[in-house]
Amino acid sequence: MAWPVDEVRLQRVRDAMEEADLDALVVRAPDNVHYLTNYWAMKAWEIAILPREADPIVLAVEPQELDVRRNAWTDDIVFFKGFNVDDPRPAFLRALEKAIGVLQERGLTRRIGVETSNAVQSPERMTGEPTVYWKGYFDDLEDAIDEVVDCTPMLTRLRMIKTDQEVERIRITNDLAAEAVQYVRDNIRAGMKDAEVGAMYEGYVHSHGIGYRNTIEMARAFTLVWSGDSIQTFTATKNTVVQEDAPTLMEIWTCADGYWNDLTKNACPGTLSPEYNTLLELLLSVWDEAVRDHLGPGASLAELDGFIRARIAEGGYPGQPSHYVCHGVGSRAHEPPWAHPMSDQLMEAGMVLAVEPGIYWEGGGGLRLEDNFLITDDGAEKLCSAPEDFR
Repeated sequence: MAWPVDEVRLQRVRDAMEEADLDALVVRAPDNVHYLTNYWAMKAWEIAILPREADPIVLAVEPQELDVRRNAWTDDIVFFKGFNVDDPRPAFLRALEKAIGVLQERGLTRRIGVETSNAVQSPERMTGEPTVYWKGYFDDLEDAIDEVVDCTPMLTRLRMIKTDQEVERIRITNDLAAEAVQYVRDNIRAGMKDAEVGAMYEGYVHSHGIGYRNTIEMARAFTLVWSGDSIQTFTATKNTVVQEDAPTLMEIWTCADGYWNDLTKNACPGTLSPEYNTLLELLLSVWDEAVRDHLGPGASLAELDGFIRARIAEGGYPGQPSHYVCHGVGSRAHEPPWAHPMSDQLMEAGMVLAVEPGIYWEGGGGLRLEDNFLITDDGAEKLCSAPEDFR
């Protein structure tokens, strides 16, 4: 969808560029190209240039002309060929060559910000196949520019605080996810393969998400699903089946036109067993207290981490969970800030945080709750309407 130019976002970036004395940014990571131009690249060959005192410039592959003209926040678009019978080089080299030409033609060669330290990026729109940086990319830019500066820390800091438009788009992603969760909860059956549950969720998002509210052009979901004793962390969906009296845990990542959520939702086709009922009650109490007392502007991410881990230990599970209990979400499913006992980061209004306390039994089984929260001026707002208590 051709969203209106997010002037607040671009002005924040330009203010940061002025503070860093940067004449332009040159970005290639799909999430940063999207962040600066509203164009979500198909193959991650594209480059975005943001001059400090001019409109963004998009370097886009020719077959994407209609998409980029419809979605990009600029009419300043330079096209390159995806395949050139006279040029055996990869397409991204042709993109870089044109980008350097643009910088030279427009006198943007003094001091430029480039993602020299980018380690994680969101996927492109087509397959999620990463198009990674190579040494020659940075060598060629350094040869053409007087001074190249790493702009990744600056963009990371700016992306933590969402604009009103970004919040609206993350809400849409969470609304779509809530519908898909309800669809799964209505249709899950004992004996169904865990993978079928994941396919139900992913299929709902893809089939209902494209054209969702006459707003979304592309929606995809990624899931990990485990039932009962197969519930573990950092493992793939197994060839196991849904249990009548145990939770089926769905680790969910949903993307709608480049904006993500990160959720964990559970379902049970029957009545939870007493041990799982007790586990859920413990996690719900930890969850409620954490949201009520430790989410809001000025709250400490370290204190949130410490509180959740201490309450879980008091409940009989010391040392859990074995993963972060809170992180940012938006342009990626996992992005800064991260909750950690050594962090000095405070929550700020405009952050969107995934909060995810979990408890796991030795040998398999357990439970996790997770939702996304917008930090507001006076607290926190839960963004996905699917309830944590799934009984």
